[in-house]
Amino acid sequence: MTFFKAAVCALTGMILSAGPALAGPTLEFGPEQQGKLQLDYTGQFQLRYRDTGGGPDGTDSVTEFGFRRNRIALMGAWGEHFSLYVQTEFLEFNNVSALSVGSGDASTFQLIDAAMRFKANDQFNVWLGKFKYGFTRENLEACFNPLTLDRSLFIRAPYVVTRDLGVSVWGNLAGGLFQYRFDGMNGRDDATLSPKSSLRYTARAHVSLLDPESGYGYKGTYLGEKKVLTVGAAYQYESGIAFADTVNKTGSVDYKAWTVDAFLEYPVSGIGTFTASGAYVDYDMGDAYKGASPDAGTLGINGAKNGWYAKAGYMLPNLPLQLFGRAEQWTFAQLDGVFDQQVDAYSGGLNYYVRGQDLKVTAEYSALAFDKPGVSASDAKLFVVQLQLIF
Repeated sequence: MTFFKAAVCALTGMILSAGPALAGPTLEFGPEQQGKLQLDYTGQFQLRYRDTGGGPDGTDSVTEFGFRRNRIALMGAWGEHFSLYVQTEFLEFNNVSALSVGSGDASTFQLIDAAMRFKANDQFNVWLGKFKYGFTRENLEACFNPLTLDRSLFIRAPYVVTRDLGVSVWGNLAGGLFQYRFDGMNGRDDATLSPKSSLRYTARAHVSLLDPESGYGYKGTYLGEKKVLTVGAAYQYESGIAFADTVNKTGSVDYKAWTVDAFLEYPVSGIGTFTASGAYVDYDMGDAYKGASPDAGTLGINGAKNGWYAKAGYMLPNLPLQLFGRAEQWTFAQLDGVFDQQVDAYSGGLNYYVRGQDLKVTAEYSALAFDKPGVSASDAKLFVVQLQLIF
């Protein structure tokens, strides 16, 4: 059986065998039932196929099943002004990705979110703990409410993943027309290897010209339930983040990053829902990557870089089917042993909503192309079929 026949069979089996999703159980407690506690499960199970990377010489195709995300979340609230969010994840090592093919079955169990949330009113909120830093829209888009299969491979900031530890102050003004946020977080959390121990500061603002996006996070699509036009921008800074020469401890550099982004979703009665979004991001750590012995964090996929992405989608008016496409171009200070490496990425696919985002099947085909040959990275094509369940 060819891979594509197997993918069709797997997709059909996923749909037929999946039952309806329900909201997680909620426990109420305390005087006048002010306390609430809800337990949720969220999972994304995938079948991945890559055209290269397998076999002794790396030229064979590779196919693998695996979880992209596998999480249990606990949400709580006491009255109107205090809430908490705790999320754990059983993370398995994905051997097959657009960038590489690995081996093994390593896994970790980790706490990815633990946030205490204080809300004075819609204009002033304070969050403390571990949660998503407020820089790029792409990182702030909920990974279970995306337009494409997943967020960009290249969007992460240096020395952190998608979350950080610290404090965020944010709120909405003018009835949700304007949103502001200020973060003070750990950033690079390594006082022994960095020039100095400094917090990472982020300032972000957006303007919602149609229906407001008034939460801390965003969605990649609202499935035609809102008319949205939001334009945002952010700046991030951390002083003394790395050395250009780690051997002699010289050439201290600061980290500076900025981004602009826009999102549009507009449903048209009888025609369908149109979605479009894009952003440009610049992550700068001076000329550290040119140093005699630069800090490893200034190099590679999460080092100094700049680039853009653009996404578009169309959802049919009378069928829960959404088509999407994505294009990206990034230039890295040094990637895979190549200075000023450029990477182009393209993808296209579909979402079929069995029960909204609670039960969804996604299929995506993507291609990755490097401008110059590197040490190990190579052009690749990836096909993924995913079942998403929120329970």
